[in-house]
Amino acid sequence: MDRMSTWIRPIDRGWVVRDTVPGPDVDEFADPDRVAAALAGARGDSLLAVQHPARTPAALAGGLSIEAALPQAGATFERIRERHYRPVSSVVAPYRIDGPDGVALGVLCLVDPAAVRDDGVTRVRHTEDVYPDVVAERAAMLAGLGVATSAAMLVPATGGRELTALIERTCRGRVPSLSTVDGTGRKHELWLTGPGEDQDGLLATLDGLDLLVADGNHRVAAAAASGRGALLALVTGGPGLRIGPIHRVLAGTGLDADTLVRRWTEAGYDVHPGPPEPPSEAGEVTVVAGTSAFRVSLGKAGGDHAVVEQELLRGALGVDPEGPNVRPLLPGVPVPEDADAVLLLAPVPYAEVLAVHAAGARMPRKATYFTPKPRSGLLLAGL
Repeated sequence: MDRMSTWIRPIDRGWVVRDTVPGPDVDEFADPDRVAAALAGARGDSLLAVQHPARTPAALAGGLSIEAALPQAGATFERIRERHYRPVSSVVAPYRIDGPDGVALGVLCLVDPAAVRDDGVTRVRHTEDVYPDVVAERAAMLAGLGVATSAAMLVPATGGRELTALIERTCRGRVPSLSTVDGTGRKHELWLTGPGEDQDGLLATLDGLDLLVADGNHRVAAAAASGRGALLALVTGGPGLRIGPIHRVLAGTGLDADTLVRRWTEAGYDVHPGPPEPPSEAGEVTVVAGTSAFRVSLGKAGGDHAVVEQELLRGALGVDPEGPNVRPLLPGVPVPEDADAVLLLAPVPYAEVLAVHAAGARMPRKATYFTPKPRSGLLLAGL
């Protein structure tokens, strides 16, 4: 491997959890209200409080900004690191996730989010647009704390099978450095791999890849904006990645089922009764409003999220898809009590993700839900 190539590199200074990640088992990137509720019920220090210092009960009571809450986050992190983690250095970490929502073998390492090839093409390509306020918040955390506590998931545009085969060979016969099962039943295993032939082989293979952001567009953007020059990433080609849908919630609009049906019918859409489940294929969206459920034919397959946001919402309803009246809804998450309606979308086919990448374009924010995801907090990386 060309050792001058530094866009993919080992974790020079890191910490691996000794047993279990301290605190509520809530994803760092869950809905802010869910994070705040989890922190309100937590006892003692938690990694979630480090990741969301402005959403702890004390910070909310004091009206603290994230900048004002950062000193407390730093102090909490130091206590957590001392009690729950052990230091590691100059490692990459082959990682296996096996659960009901897929199987992934990858490598945890540091990636330069701003790296470009010799021909000027970016090595890490966003697949979706981002919310600027979310990026700013996460960038402030990375800049202030100097530690990455969760990994973005990056997938090779090509070469995924070869990467998977190499990881399998590297880990065959080795006992994992860490093995744990999360609250959803996924098994997580990682192998700490220090300097040597195995690490060199993994880094050489990773160095030759162009990567798409499968999960963590905001983390990648925040890492670039933080000035730290590095992103903690799980680079994985599967072999069993799945893409679930991310739905949309309408809230605070005052629109009921009858009004929605009328407005979309007037706009020329075919609106007809249907079951209250997401469509299995692109080209239709299920709408659940109160006790009513119906389907809207989008008139074309592919790009469902863009059609829903720009044509159904902005065009026919006059609702800004980037405003406070439209929220993403992850699979399995309860519908908010204040919802006027929920728009259930079909999963985006992987071929469409690749086509968007090849065209140099991006999908709307929160369009794809790749699984299985790496567990936040197993391996922390100093930046």
